[in-house]
Amino acid sequence: MLTARTNPARRATRRRDPERTRERLLQAAFREVYRWGFQTVDLDTILASTGVTKGALYYHFESKEALGYAVVEEVIAANLRDTWLHPLQRGEDAIDALIGILRNTSARPEILRSGCPLNNLAIEMSALDEGFRKRLAMLFHEWQEGIAAALREGQVHGKVRSDAQPDEAAGFLIAMYEGYVLLAKNARDPKVWEAGIKNIVGWLRSLRVPSNSREADR
Repeated sequence: MLTARTNPARRATRRRDPERTRERLLQAAFREVYRWGFQTVDLDTILASTGVTKGALYYHFESKEALGYAVVEEVIAANLRDTWLHPLQRGEDAIDALIGILRNTSARPEILRSGCPLNNLAIEMSALDEGFRKRLAMLFHEWQEGIAAALREGQVHGKVRSDAQPDEAAGFLIAMYEGYVLLAKNARDPKVWEAGIKNIVGWLRSLRVPSNSREADR
């Protein structure tokens, strides 16, 4: 019987996929950090959950801190952009887009269980590690600027009140959102989160140009 020969080089390539290994480590680290906090994370737990050797981990990340920084820069940043910034860029109406984003996040059970990963790390690590603080500050700035840019665009198109201050409104929205996330996480009560979303949506609607003003401009 003839059997197909397996190319040793191809077999080795399948076994060794550095990018996939790195991504598995990042995602496992994110899950552990999100659930328990960075300081509590045990690298052995991450290795056990991924089946990756300690040597492979240190090949990709020279320290636990380097792994944590990568979680911020790659995983948390990507989640922020996918959840908030990309929908804002695609939306034609900033207020509608923001309300849609809030309602989508309100359906996520992990909010009550674990809160916001960005805010969690900021509370835990900003006073302890300058590397974390700078990276988290950059994400908060990107988030605020993304919202402010959408509001400014809304003003150009006559959909957001001209007397609104986009930068201040964006910062206030993030503060309200994170505050209600923290309250809901602590209470473990979906009603707290639902009330928070309702209040934020009401405030967002107050930023609209009144309908009679839009009609007068036509």
